[in-house]
Amino acid sequence: MQQFMAQLQQMLAAPGSGPVNWDLARQVAASQLATTGDPAVTPYERNAVEEALRLADLWLEPTSALPSGIHALVSWNRNEWIYKTLDVWRKLCDPVAARMVGAMGDLVPPEARAQLGPMQSMVATLGGALFGGQLGQALGSLAAEVLSAGDIGLPLGPAGTAALIPANIKAYGEGLELPEDEVRLYVALREAAHQRLFEHVPWLRGHVLTAVEMYASGITVNREAIEEAMGRVDPTNPESMQAMAMEGIFTPEDTPAQKASLARLETALALVEGWVCHVVDSAAGERLPNVVRLGEAFRRRRAAGGPAEQTFAALVGLELRPRRLREAAALWAALTEHRGIAGRDALWGHPDLLPSGEDFADPDAFARSQLDLGDLGDFGDFNFDKPE
Repeated sequence: MQQFMAQLQQMLAAPGSGPVNWDLARQVAASQLATTGDPAVTPYERNAVEEALRLADLWLEPTSALPSGIHALVSWNRNEWIYKTLDVWRKLCDPVAARMVGAMGDLVPPEARAQLGPMQSMVATLGGALFGGQLGQALGSLAAEVLSAGDIGLPLGPAGTAALIPANIKAYGEGLELPEDEVRLYVALREAAHQRLFEHVPWLRGHVLTAVEMYASGITVNREAIEEAMGRVDPTNPESMQAMAMEGIFTPEDTPAQKASLARLETALALVEGWVCHVVDSAAGERLPNVVRLGEAFRRRRAAGGPAEQTFAALVGLELRPRRLREAAALWAALTEHRGIAGRDALWGHPDLLPSGEDFADPDAFARSQLDLGDLGDFGDFNFDKPE
């Protein structure tokens, strides 16, 4: 607690740029992991991860028209996951946080703002520090749950870097009561599939992140919730600042534009996750004894979100769950049946070729429909790779 307050005082004395104090967020997350534990990656685990990712990439070859997207095989501890993904979190969270910080400033009566003068910037700095501290706690909790760089469906890590978090995979496997090596290989398959998709579909990274940002831009700030939260802060009791909960201060606007934005986000997440689930289960096939149990466990996990993911959603107003995962997976399976692997993956050639949310209702009808791919030329000549 003393460390947190010392950091907070330091941040107030030297305001950072942007609506979130990311230095504080990273420090709070690291402090939380120091309490909950962050086991170092052992040489055995590092070798096991590399072998699992290589084997996974080999298994995916016959089930995907997209080539391998892996340039580096790495194992991360929990702190490394935070450090390596922070740039993307900054991009996603800053716009939402800016509205929260602005709303805090608006709580100051107009007549008082003139008297505050330069002190007004202190309100923004305090808001950035408070949000940074809360976000740090959420990221610290997420870091203890995520299994890989692409685990929650977003391209969070460096491009081409396939990363697993051995400590979390071990804990998750124990919860499933399944062999650790089998769980590790299944996670490696999912990670390798994500890498193929985001590495060789050049527009997809921007498409998914833009869908998140567009949805976030329609989230409004509940000023009453901020006022109530700030009212619980006792200046004479530093612990009240640490305990201040920011959950519930964001509410999605119930407008046609925001509903359409949410639908685009859910469709994008579902299409990515549905494709990954389909090709991974096809690749694992009869190779993994518990593939059915693993597939079902991961579908439930992604559709519902873990406790930390739910906390994060409450904090920033963003639910990164593919709600229509099963429908999307069924659609990709139907496309494989009717068009083959090459025809299925050709749809990633352009965003306009992808199924819409309405197409989820009748996968077979969409798969059978005569989609004109003539403008793309022969699939064999189609280049998924990024342009030089």
